[in-house]
Amino acid sequence: MSDASNARRRERLNGPLFVVMSFGLLYVSWAGARGAEHASVALPIFFDTPYLAVRTVVSFVFLAFFLVLMARQVLLMIFSVLDQLVRARAERRRRSARGPTFEPLVTIIAPAFNEGKVIEGSIRSLLSLDYPRYEVLVVDDGSTDDTLERARALEGEYPNARVEVLWKPNGGKAAALNFAIERAAGEFVLCMDSDSTLARSSLSEAIRHFEDPDVGAVAGAVEVVNRHSLWSKLQFLEYVKGLNLVRRAQGFVHGVSIVPGPLGLFRKSALTDIGSYSHDTFAEDCDLTLRLLMDGWKICYEPRAVARTEAPEELISLIKQRYRWTRGILQALKKHRRALLGGTPAIVPKIMLWYMVFEALLWPVMTSIVVAFLLAAGLDSAIRPAALYFWVMLVVLDTATTLYCLAIDGKNVLYAFLAPVERMMFTIVLDVCRGLASVEEVFGVEMSWGKLERKGRV
Repeated sequence: MSDASNARRRERLNGPLFVVMSFGLLYVSWAGARGAEHASVALPIFFDTPYLAVRTVVSFVFLAFFLVLMARQVLLMIFSVLDQLVRARAERRRRSARGPTFEPLVTIIAPAFNEGKVIEGSIRSLLSLDYPRYEVLVVDDGSTDDTLERARALEGEYPNARVEVLWKPNGGKAAALNFAIERAAGEFVLCMDSDSTLARSSLSEAIRHFEDPDVGAVAGAVEVVNRHSLWSKLQFLEYVKGLNLVRRAQGFVHGVSIVPGPLGLFRKSALTDIGSYSHDTFAEDCDLTLRLLMDGWKICYEPRAVARTEAPEELISLIKQRYRWTRGILQALKKHRRALLGGTPAIVPKIMLWYMVFEALLWPVMTSIVVAFLLAAGLDSAIRPAALYFWVMLVVLDTATTLYCLAIDGKNVLYAFLAPVERMMFTIVLDVCRGLASVEEVFGVEMSWGKLERKGRV
């Protein structure tokens, strides 16, 4: 049975489970609130002294953080369930439809800079795709290792694909992608990272969305393959719960805010209309997606199109990566700041912009105040019961959400045991990192790209 068939079977079997878990999470939240009322767990509200006033404000922010997080998780799951129902209905229509299969020529672009350890595995994964005809353009962006030689060893004609290796002086990922887009023969282009591999059915599953002429791009799912360290295991969980779940929910309204670098399929005409990739942010994928949304294109999500990628295994590498992501997202949002308050082609792009502003700016601030609240709980007995209660509720909420996400993606549910660790350590570290990166971006602190050194786990 193919990967796609297995995915569809899991979706049919898990359909009722998704609904049950969503309502179960709502019930847990309601029961927790009732329990707090009967147990007389309350936040101390006093303004008699400066310390008490600060404590009250911090307590209110912590409560707001909990309520917003609860609302966010529930809404994301509800929208992802709705997306699943729409997807299942479209699948039934597709099976009953008569006529030729939609299989246009697709150009796959893999930019590479010093990826000698992983480039061969990446190209071989592309040669095993279950799509009738496509071309692969590997762009060596002035590598100083053996990337070019390893890639050219696989250049040539294959039964269903043609692999061509291009070379250009080093100019960055955006320049390499644009270099290949100009030379692409296909009317659709799949952009990927050369350190990733694609699941066999990725292209055939993603291309179907373009039967709708208003679809400009399709975001794929990203899966962490190197789960050898605690940090990489937690990133696997983060991708499943924090990234793929968001894209599922956004996919319901065709408003995915970031088409990920490891797997994004685009209508070439849409890219040329907006000028393809830009060079002025650290997050070229986010900037490109926002420009497509602002131009009126639908952006879909396809969970059965999967890119397997290698995540940082050391804390310092992870922090460097997230610094770049955060600053790049803020740079992209800054370019569209007028659309936040001014007119936009539709309401969906405006909502996605404000959602990203909240995630990038307000959320790290709220997290920092939550940390202050918890630290104060160790010294102030008045807020200790409330801190303990709400923290337990946060862990319950995270665990329920994690179970839901693992189930909907067909992953090992035992990873849910890491949910408390993610909440108490990983999420706080990342949010503090994002907060510091935001401050540096506001003050214009210089930063280089900071390429991640791969270990060849893919």
